[in-house]
Amino acid sequence: MPLKKRRYPFQNTSIRYTIFIYFTVSALAASIFIGLSMYSRMSGQMSAAIQEENQILINQLSRTTDTYLRTIMKLSDSLYYGAVKNADLSDSSINREITLLYDNNKDNVENIALLSNDGRLLEAVPAARLKTNLDVTAEPWFQNTLEKTENLHFSIPQVQYIFDANENQYRWVISVTRAVEITQGPYTDQGVLLIDIRYNSLEQLFDSVSLGNGGYVYLISSGGDIIYHPRAQLLDSGIARENNVKASEYRDGNHEELFEGKKRLVTVKSVGYTGWKIVGVTPMDGVSLNNLKTKLFVVFIIAFILFILSIINSYISSRITDPIKELEKSVNEIEEGHLETNVYAGGSYEIQHLGNSIQNMARQIRRLMNDIVAEHESKRKSEFDTLQSQINPHFLYNTLDIIVWMIENERQSEAVKAVTALARFFRISLSKGKSIIPVRDELEHVRNYLMIQSMRYKNKFTYSIEAGEGVEELASLKLMLQPLVENAIYHGMEFMDGDGEILIKAWREGDDLYMSVGDNGLGMTQEQVENLFAAAEHVPSRRGSGIGVRNVNERIKLYFGKEYGLVIDSEPDEGTTVTAHLPAVAYEQVAQKVT
Repeated sequence: MPLKKRRYPFQNTSIRYTIFIYFTVSALAASIFIGLSMYSRMSGQMSAAIQEENQILINQLSRTTDTYLRTIMKLSDSLYYGAVKNADLSDSSINREITLLYDNNKDNVENIALLSNDGRLLEAVPAARLKTNLDVTAEPWFQNTLEKTENLHFSIPQVQYIFDANENQYRWVISVTRAVEITQGPYTDQGVLLIDIRYNSLEQLFDSVSLGNGGYVYLISSGGDIIYHPRAQLLDSGIARENNVKASEYRDGNHEELFEGKKRLVTVKSVGYTGWKIVGVTPMDGVSLNNLKTKLFVVFIIAFILFILSIINSYISSRITDPIKELEKSVNEIEEGHLETNVYAGGSYEIQHLGNSIQNMARQIRRLMNDIVAEHESKRKSEFDTLQSQINPHFLYNTLDIIVWMIENERQSEAVKAVTALARFFRISLSKGKSIIPVRDELEHVRNYLMIQSMRYKNKFTYSIEAGEGVEELASLKLMLQPLVENAIYHGMEFMDGDGEILIKAWREGDDLYMSVGDNGLGMTQEQVENLFAAAEHVPSRRGSGIGVRNVNERIKLYFGKEYGLVIDSEPDEGTTVTAHLPAVAYEQVAQKVT
């Protein structure tokens, strides 16, 4: 079972991007940590500040409420001790004294009334009378007042209902009652002094107070009944609820509670003599930083820290990766085959060491490649030189037979010509071991070869050699045309009945040298032409030199470059022309370089 290749994150991304991402993620984590730490610290500080501020506001409100209630209590004392206690109601009226005190406090007071213990209305300011068929003695507040004579009694907010209809009948009031002694002639009995406080005067004390973060303040009695609440209408309609009963059990101070799934901070403060409690409620969710400016400030700090760290990360990653990128460019150049490229060796010690190692490796590869190429070229040249030297002995034997036959038939002049041609042929073939010879010698070599073959085939074909102006001193590859001429004779002329023609031409076009061997023989198909170049191994023919067309083509490319070589133009029954393409270079320029 093949092993699965393990994949790593960012394996297809650049090292600079990877380092930047890792550093930035670290910076982001650090920024978030710092931001959360700041948030937590500022949240705690702000929470403490809000608690302290709420406590101060509630304490201040408690003092204001206490002052307000003490004013009412002083009014009650003034009414009792200044008007009721020392007056004989059977002989005089106290309406004047009560009216005077009412006028001084009418902004806060709705009604003042004095009731006997049997429920009769003795005095009322402003003028009023009890509702018909109303027995005040049956009212809980009346009974409670007479039972606990030593205390002032405060009711919860209510619509005044004990007096007959008048323009103020729908006013909300808080009733304050106390037991008093009433003197009527020789008799002293208990009665009830009633003061109706205007509810809106108390409401004004709380309406102007609000706590931070959406908090609010409400007022409850000792039993938990709501005296004031900013959402009183919602509470009365049942749309909203309040945890007032639980709050009545709290001691003065701060308390955390969970009400309707929300955490709240509850601050409680008792109001003096009454037993009332002022309750401040502040939501705990986001208590510290709900302020938009504060949130924006924290976000700005986090963003600024992240920005600074990103710049630092970018600088660090560039310092680390820029040398690696330069080294990568050098390696890419080497990969494309430019082994002579100077490899970058800067940056840290490791990058320098790696660059120097790659540079040394490239030099070693270049040296080995040069050695391999030189060895290969040497081997190929040796092979071709071997092929050159393996001129088929049959050619030599047949030529000597012809010379012997000429001598026996006393054709000495022709024999001399044949011997001379053979000698020149072998002299140029040897050429002192050189592979590059002048065009002049190459054409002379072919001319001697054709002369001998013409004698051998008894003038079965004619030949001509044409050389353009200035081409004879150019460099040519030795033994290049002879294999082409050999193919023209053996494969083009051998099966013809006569009138064979071989034309050899050499000419120059700019920086290019062309030499062609053309015949009017049988010709070849395109497939046969391709096979001449595609043959894997050349097998010497029974009569040929052993140097095939493919080998000639490879020799030209080996010595002069891949852009040079042979081109074959042939049609069946029309003949064949083989053209050799070489660079037009003077023989003296290459004679010293190539042997």
